[in-house]
Amino acid sequence: MDSVTPPGISPVSVCSLLACSIQMIAAVILMSSFGKRSSSVDRWILLWLFYDVIVHLTLEGPFVYMSLVGTVETSEGPLAELWREYSKADSRWMISDPTIVSIELVTVVLDSLIGVLLIHAVIQEKYYRHFLQITLSVCEIYGGWMTFAPEWLVGSPSLNTSSWLHLWVYLVFFNGLWVLVPVLLLIQSWFSLKSLHALRVDDDVNRKKM
Repeated sequence: MDSVTPPGISPVSVCSLLACSIQMIAAVILMSSFGKRSSSVDRWILLWLFYDVIVHLTLEGPFVYMSLVGTVETSEGPLAELWREYSKADSRWMISDPTIVSIELVTVVLDSLIGVLLIHAVIQEKYYRHFLQITLSVCEIYGGWMTFAPEWLVGSPSLNTSSWLHLWVYLVFFNGLWVLVPVLLLIQSWFSLKSLHALRVDDDVNRKKM
């Protein structure tokens, strides 16, 4: 990768980060409205799930559309400007890279659907909650791996890490969230299922004693 002068924060990058903040505020409002009866842990999970679905539908959804009818580079509008800003860190998003578009297509359709179903399952305490939680978490982690692993294997020619904004905010922070949080959700599902199994074992033991 060629060495370039690290750029400063531009008006577009400020607007992009502001848009992400608005999405989080929307997630907080939705969590507060629908998660009133949930436990403190589940409220944090709902916050993430609402944010996750909002991002998939309002950011990645338009990206998929722009990529199917053209490219981010040739598209117009605020969302196209946002994706052009992110493309400064990963140029594959500018040119409708087939791997990226394929992953995002599945993410927007499948992950969003599972996310909505999981929100319902958490709020209503459905028996299939952890099945969906594990499925969504694995999908998110696998999506992250397939986004970057092919690029790493060829020497990361599309990644621009010369700027702290591009490296630590765009690439590490925003992509890392979709790895760290799913891992935490998998751990939470593990302990929840373990507790349920222990309760069932105790019930079986008590039944045999009667």
